[in-house]
Amino acid sequence: MLFLIIEHFRNGDPVPVYARFRARGRLAPDGLTYVNSWVTPDLKHCYQVMECADRALLDAWMANWADLVEFDVVPVIPSAEAAARVATG
Repeated sequence: MLFLIIEHFRNGDPVPVYARFRARGRLAPDGLTYVNSWVTPDLKHCYQVMECADRALLDAWMANWADLVEFDVVPVIPSAEAAARVATG
């Protein structure tokens, strides 16, 4: 499954997030795959796509960052899959 993760850096401060990332890496459990990410120009939010078969892996990853980031999680499907569903529906 693909998930769009919207990260809201606590207090709008990206510095602690990037410091932890440099020191410890992504902190993702095996089976959770980083796909890509984009950060807003004001550096307060990150939009990230992650992939995993088990939502519990995503929850474990978010727990590693919950002191620095508030998360919104949206399950998503690729556009081609959406188009195929519409075409056959």
